[in-house]
Amino acid sequence: MEAAVNNMAAAGPGGRPTALAGAGSAATAAALAATLGLAAACWVVSVWQMNGMNMGTATPLGSFGFFIAVWAAMMAAMMLPGAAPATLRRAQAGGVRTVPLFVGSYLALWALAGVLVYVVDRPHGTLVAGVVTIAAGIYEFTPLKRYYRRRCQETTSSGLGFGLCCVGSTVGLTAVLVALGVMGIPWMVMITIIVLAQKLLPPIPAVDTLLALAITGLGVLIVVSPALVPGLAPPM
Repeated sequence: MEAAVNNMAAAGPGGRPTALAGAGSAATAAALAATLGLAAACWVVSVWQMNGMNMGTATPLGSFGFFIAVWAAMMAAMMLPGAAPATLRRAQAGGVRTVPLFVGSYLALWALAGVLVYVVDRPHGTLVAGVVTIAAGIYEFTPLKRYYRRRCQETTSSGLGFGLCCVGSTVGLTAVLVALGVMGIPWMVMITIIVLAQKLLPPIPAVDTLLALAITGLGVLIVVSPALVPGLAPPM
């Protein structure tokens, strides 16, 4: 009888033992820390791999194996911080054991996007970079962008489904990175900040409109006067 009373006293809300709840919270926190730790490690790897390789719009992609390795590290560095809330929700809904598959399938989808980039991207001029940037800015205005952004903040059923929504949300920004210089660390940092804000913060129409106008304006500036935009040409 005394043991039963002690067990009841140790139980948390809904009769769940406090010790088990604490263990679950600790495991979830560990999964979140591992996700952010992987992102931090990939930032180090990306900066190391990309150092001295940026030639702006004329950047060659190199061999397929080299590019995919760099791309996978870049995407993990850029996209995992914004995926942290979804990873946390996945751990809470399905248990910590579901997190590796969730994160792995999410990153695998971004690696597949890298294959497409390798097929279509070639060293190009500033006109192409400007047109792609203008298109990306226009995409920010579209209902499709708003839909995918909302779904990216809600979806936790699978890493693949989450990844599809996030690719749809950030496809324009990713295209800007590729067009302006896929090995450009400053562009990578700027786009990561925008992606992170769009994944973590609720939409604010005024801010979203200003961002879309800024991206479109950058594209127009690149077309009209590319010399005013740093990092588009190889360093002398």
